[in-house]
Amino acid sequence: MEFAHIPIMLNECVIGLNIKPNGIYVDGTLGGAGHSIEIIKHIDSGLLIGIDKDLDAIKFAQNRLKSYGEKVKYVHDDFKNIIEILNNFKIDKIDGILVDLGVSSYQIDNAERGFSYMHDGPLDMRMNTESGITAYDVVNDYSESELAKILFEYGEEKFGNCIARSIVREREKSPILSTLKLVEVIEKALPPKVRYSGGHSAKRTFQAIRIEVNGELYFLRQALKNIISMLNIGGRLCVITFHTLEDRIAKEVFNEYATDCICDKHAPVCICGHKATIKHISRKPISPSQEELNINSRAGSAKLRIIEKI
Repeated sequence: MEFAHIPIMLNECVIGLNIKPNGIYVDGTLGGAGHSIEIIKHIDSGLLIGIDKDLDAIKFAQNRLKSYGEKVKYVHDDFKNIIEILNNFKIDKIDGILVDLGVSSYQIDNAERGFSYMHDGPLDMRMNTESGITAYDVVNDYSESELAKILFEYGEEKFGNCIARSIVREREKSPILSTLKLVEVIEKALPPKVRYSGGHSAKRTFQAIRIEVNGELYFLRQALKNIISMLNIGGRLCVITFHTLEDRIAKEVFNEYATDCICDKHAPVCICGHKATIKHISRKPISPSQEELNINSRAGSAKLRIIEKI
């Protein structure tokens, strides 16, 4: 199966990075190289580093970008490790980085990866298929209270308790092995008026389990701080988020770093000595145009935030 993925807000990202021909840039979530192939076109004597946890993405990108030779370096890792990754290349600072926090279309559409609630497949959901817990482990081993907690926190699922209870009851009969079996269990737990209204009834639960499996939010705050520390003055960071939890973390980190004083607002004078180290390029998040949404409905919840190191 080809690693197909339509890059979200491609032009906005390329413009937002403000690419210098001799700069060093990072695609922190390489995916199908949709963003990278446009970024590299603007680089002359510079360098592009592509990072991805998914080895399939790395292999596909290497083939797609092979004509650019040594101008592109590939790293099978997590962008949260940006400091160590750049140290390995003996790079002190970079001029820009893009992080697209969405799941790729390849991962969703490949049933064997277990991300989709529309196709039957094993309960996996790992972005890095070589390590870590799987969705099977979460569904079949977590306690009812642990399941309810991640459904509330990561899926913002108000029926989290009901779904967690339904999962535990079902797995007591036999382990839950597949994505569509999990969907069936989720739907049984929901009131009919909820089950058949709005979006897919399993969407929030699948999101929550995927986030838990991949630790997507656990390291995000520190990862963004690490990235900011590695930017040159004038360097840009573009972050694409797909749900409120991710966007809230990005907003909070950026606001903190863009503020001179972070003392309690009731303090009569500043005693923190904190100075802003970034500025907002986009004070409010950028959303996809209607034209893009007509082509790619999966971009509907995407938000792009851009900051610059000062």
